[in-house]
Amino acid sequence: MKARTLPIGIQAFEELRKKNYIYIDKTSFIEKLVKLGKPYFLSRPRRFGKSLFLSTLKSYFEGRKDLFEGLAIAKNETEWKQYPVFYFDFNIGDFSTEESFRSSLDKKLSDYEKKYGFNGAKTLADRFSDVIKAAHEKTGLQAVVLVDEYDKPLLSAVGDEALVDAFRKILKSFYGVLKGEDAHLQFVFITGVTRFDKVSIFSDLNNLNDISMNREFSAICGITQEELEANFVPEIEAMSKDNEITTEQCLAELKRNYDGYHFSENLKTDIYNPFSLINAFFNKSFGSYWFATGTPTFLTKMIRNSGFDYTSLESAIEVGSRTLENYRLTATDPLPMLYQTGYITIKSYDREFRSFTLGLPNEEVKYGLYENLVPLYAGYEEKTGNIEVLNFIKELRAGKVEDFMQRINRIFASAPKTTNQKQYELNCQAFVWLIFKLMGEFVQCEVQNGKGRSDAVVWEKDAIYIFEFKMDGSAKDALEQINSKDYAIAYRDDGRRIVKIGVNYSSAARQLTEWMII
Repeated sequence: MKARTLPIGIQAFEELRKKNYIYIDKTSFIEKLVKLGKPYFLSRPRRFGKSLFLSTLKSYFEGRKDLFEGLAIAKNETEWKQYPVFYFDFNIGDFSTEESFRSSLDKKLSDYEKKYGFNGAKTLADRFSDVIKAAHEKTGLQAVVLVDEYDKPLLSAVGDEALVDAFRKILKSFYGVLKGEDAHLQFVFITGVTRFDKVSIFSDLNNLNDISMNREFSAICGITQEELEANFVPEIEAMSKDNEITTEQCLAELKRNYDGYHFSENLKTDIYNPFSLINAFFNKSFGSYWFATGTPTFLTKMIRNSGFDYTSLESAIEVGSRTLENYRLTATDPLPMLYQTGYITIKSYDREFRSFTLGLPNEEVKYGLYENLVPLYAGYEEKTGNIEVLNFIKELRAGKVEDFMQRINRIFASAPKTTNQKQYELNCQAFVWLIFKLMGEFVQCEVQNGKGRSDAVVWEKDAIYIFEFKMDGSAKDALEQINSKDYAIAYRDDGRRIVKIGVNYSSAARQLTEWMII
């Protein structure tokens, strides 16, 4: 069978339709939006299809009937009017300084002023206001304003409070125009990754309809299970054949790696990460694609610096609805940002208390996030090539426990030291925990056995390894705890060799000083 054209990196609806790329029809959502009113705000993680949906809206309001043949909206739409469309794409642009940001807005406004007329206004907000009115007057139709990734300038400036504040002021006055010129606007749609500072940035736009957690629009971006199985049959078959697995096994592996997102209390609608899914089909491989595009450094640093309980990512994190809705750049709680950026998602909803349980959506996100955290907890500010988890796995699989421990110790010894003793101890604990979690499905941390909890248990083909770590104690103490609390009792009938490893951290030496293996 001839391979179909997958839309890798294609975010322009016109190009996608003209060149016959595979398209998941989301146009029924446009009908709902147009009927319900204006203006709208939608938050979704990066690379989840926001730009493509906005491009689809652009083509719709430009009256491009030819591009919508055979799609859901074509069945009911009869007018196909050509509205004046103002499209602001913040995916691209120089946001390194206030001047460069103003310059990019100036250029965009200048292009529209050439088309609709310039009335001599000086400020960016006044120019925006004037050109909207000019477009309405010239065409006889109200204008449409589409803003893609409104928060990109703010996210790019995280860490520079003065620049963030400057960007915030520019955007506040710019978006304030949309409320003042409501009579000249047919439709407004704004997208972004985060909902932070929504109150201050959009305070003048108090009629903004936030559909980010509206159950009717939970599938507006991304791919549902039904859409996957209806639209990608040839790709699923080809991937199954190439990996020598059944179709059912292929679907299960796709679900395990890329599914699991929920954007409302409606848990019946599972959403796949579209970027990862399409790349997996293109490469016929269950790889890590979303993380390859980059994880914000400020987010991983926030997790480390805030003292966030990283182990809670493995279990249930219960929060109220406000936690998911609000975020401030000065906040110390990373949970809202982790949710909004797609690193955790809704796992359950308690209707009585209106609370959500959050957790990691899938395997790709789980291992990708942990890999990005490991270097930070090891003492490196940026991800480096010094920490290769595969080597840890190979050493234990070969029964080379001594080499395994030496590798951990070399990383501790070579990492930059912090003067904060408490932070150092937390970093050590987190680093070891993350290493074990990254070793995969045959590792469990904090395992309830016998009369207590062992720090880690690793199952390999020929042996089961039980680890216990002490801080400023001794390896002997750690081993005695394994024995006194009978951590091995659950594995005595397993048949595999049981290996006990007691380890001691030294806060003075800033590394592992001893370990005993029996």
